[in-house]
Amino acid sequence: MLAEWTMITMVNNQNNSTVQITLSNRIGYEKIAMACSASFAEMFGFSNDRIEDLKTIVGEASTNAMEHGNQGRLDARVVVSMSFKDDTICVSVADEGPGIGKQPPPPDIARIIENNEAICGFGLFLIKQLADKVDFTKKPDNGHVVHMALNMKAQADHAE
Repeated sequence: MLAEWTMITMVNNQNNSTVQITLSNRIGYEKIAMACSASFAEMFGFSNDRIEDLKTIVGEASTNAMEHGNQGRLDARVVVSMSFKDDTICVSVADEGPGIGKQPPPPDIARIIENNEAICGFGLFLIKQLADKVDFTKKPDNGHVVHMALNMKAQADHAE
């Protein structure tokens, strides 16, 4: 039987604070990263709305890494890293798999609501809607990383 584990590391220095969470590749463990992200954002005075946005993007990215990146392999890990600097939390979620390949098109929300379309790509859609910045990179060895940034102020506040 494979050992289940989670490791959390926090580093504070004068310039920024960083948390790294290493998760077993088990659906449900994304909730650990979500709870840590909420506590992390609270420490820096993020509003409840922005904390909920952060929890959503962390949960969706972690679940995608487990299901699609690592393809459900129980021996794989997901590493979630968060740092705070200049009123922004930067999050990266890394998997150990071949990655998602081509990104799915945005979901047709109306068709999903009418139950006429399978929910595919909805997590990625949510991430892109809630995060201020999203980027994808391939790791040099194996795996992919999604990088996300969330500013303290809601996106609507940025336009003002």
